[in-house]
Amino acid sequence: MIVDGGRGRHGIDHRDGGWRRGQDGGMDIADLLVDAFGRVRESVHGAVDGLTEEQLGARLDPEANSIAWLVWHLTRVQDDHVAAVAGIEQAYTSRGWAERFGLPFDAAEIGYGQGSADVGAVRVTDPALLLDYYEDVHQQTLKYVRGLTAADLDRVVDEAWDPPVTLGVRLVSVVDDDLEHAGQAAFVRGVLERR
Repeated sequence: MIVDGGRGRHGIDHRDGGWRRGQDGGMDIADLLVDAFGRVRESVHGAVDGLTEEQLGARLDPEANSIAWLVWHLTRVQDDHVAAVAGIEQAYTSRGWAERFGLPFDAAEIGYGQGSADVGAVRVTDPALLLDYYEDVHQQTLKYVRGLTAADLDRVVDEAWDPPVTLGVRLVSVVDDDLEHAGQAAFVRGVLERR
């Protein structure tokens, strides 16, 4: 009997997920990526659902990141990076999200290297704006990764690094970055809810 929602010791999820098997009998890479990005989605919703405008913009100290900035940033990174490897336009610019957010940044901004004033400029009055943008990017990501095979992951997508970055490394980097920032947002939420 599972009493912890499918999560084992230390919260590690041991669900099989009904994954398909690849041609070699191993786990299908597309299913693995769908599962990984699905975990990001769960974390994002857990950090944002039901928050007020004040909670979204709260900063634990004057230099800290807000939940609104963290979720906007992680979504921008995913949107930017996945669109680039998929060869498509970002949801932020192609589907009107930049206008809906109305931020005082260039539409190409993803938050990397932003300072305290920029973090403070990301004001969101309704958590639905963050979650709707995230969902749009999530669905675009799933559409792309569902079509991938293990052989696709070796394709070099960025030669600016030594060694050059492959598609597999780029996608793992996006999941890692997203989960890190979603965890930070969840931590901020936890602190705010204890006050």
